[in-house]
Amino acid sequence: MPGRILIVDTVATNRIVMKVKMLAAQFRVDVCATRAEAEKCIQNNPPDLILVSLGEPVSELHEFCQSLRTSPHTQNIAIIAMGVAEAPQARFAALDAGADDVMPRPTNDALLLARIRSLLRVHSTHQELQLRDGTRSALGFEETAATFETPAHVSLLSAAGCPDSNLLATLTQGLGQIVRSLDPDTALRGGRLRPTPDLLVVDASDPDQIPSRFFGLVSDLRARPETRQATQLVIVPEQADEMAAMFLDLGADDVVSNDASPAEIALRAQALIRRKRLHDRLRDTVRDGLQAAVTDPLTGLFNRRYVDPHLSRMTKQAVASGDAMAVMMLDIDHFKSINDTYGHAAGDCVLKQLSKRLKNNLRAIDLVARVGGEEFLIALPGTTAAEAQVTADRLLKVVNGQPFDIGDLHQPLIVTISVGVAMSPNKPSQICEPNAICEQADAALYAAKSAGRDQVAMAASIA
Repeated sequence: MPGRILIVDTVATNRIVMKVKMLAAQFRVDVCATRAEAEKCIQNNPPDLILVSLGEPVSELHEFCQSLRTSPHTQNIAIIAMGVAEAPQARFAALDAGADDVMPRPTNDALLLARIRSLLRVHSTHQELQLRDGTRSALGFEETAATFETPAHVSLLSAAGCPDSNLLATLTQGLGQIVRSLDPDTALRGGRLRPTPDLLVVDASDPDQIPSRFFGLVSDLRARPETRQATQLVIVPEQADEMAAMFLDLGADDVVSNDASPAEIALRAQALIRRKRLHDRLRDTVRDGLQAAVTDPLTGLFNRRYVDPHLSRMTKQAVASGDAMAVMMLDIDHFKSINDTYGHAAGDCVLKQLSKRLKNNLRAIDLVARVGGEEFLIALPGTTAAEAQVTADRLLKVVNGQPFDIGDLHQPLIVTISVGVAMSPNKPSQICEPNAICEQADAALYAAKSAGRDQVAMAASIA
């Protein structure tokens, strides 16, 4: 699902050049020349990220960023301030006003695109967590109680195992707390880190060190369960734009040059800690507030109680963004005969293993739910009919390509499924009703079963 980018620039040439670059990178693009135009565009069609350059006076840029950050409707839109002077005071002022990053002109295209991809990943994660939190509220759960903020756990990883004293002092003073110094190899060999870090600062600023070592470190830290959710700030040498771009694409949350001011480094670190804690709170809310009430105890999938409000919110977002959304109804073929022949324990084994296969082969933002005895619902936002067909065909192979273990007393069993697929309306004038889409998917499922099972049927409304 491509991100929507709003370009705000007072210079026509800059707008044209940047629009061409963003379109070439497959982003959806809106363009404005003034702050007033931008505010109107944001109200009508909120972007995922804003590239902004308002020229002089610079106070207008700061006021624009601050207004976006203080509004609940725009506070999570990513902002990159373009054309900001390289002076430390100018960079700090733009970041302090609310920009996620600042870039001078001319801009390194590889670094700009890597930064955009990184910020859009964060935006997508935040959207998903907020969507699920909104569903929790719609189900009538109480607001999460305020919690006491304990000091964040911050670790500085330096190549030689001996941290740069100035960087360590900058982090300690800027964050107002103790920062642990770790040798990267020791940290990775030592197994689970205690305490689990909120922020990992990777000092890759030594030009004598081999960059690939740090590339592997950042990637490894992002892949490990104990550090996957930790935010990462990487310090790179001066003028190392290509290196910075690689770190962002490997999973770093932010990069900063080692010639940045101590105030800027501390400000970026503080922002990453706030983001980590916000996402932690949203994840905890979803886990604690929803799990018992809205999950199926056998499979661990969401149940019908969760599906109704969440699917309603998904369809509203599809209408607002103009993106297509697919809904699948999925049914296990001849499930009754499995229970009758092998017993209900075997049927439960099939349900649990099928649920795991479905979840492992879909995206985190996709909705997977058990809505009946052997019936499942899958909703895929930002998915075209062609993509939904490919996904459904893949799920068929995932299910029937490997037998199901149904206990020691029986041989593994081949199981097949039938899938019906429906799409949200492709015309803005059409009303997108969750119940109507589900009914179309149900009808397609019936068609798939009538045609012989173990196959996918697309709804008649899909042209």
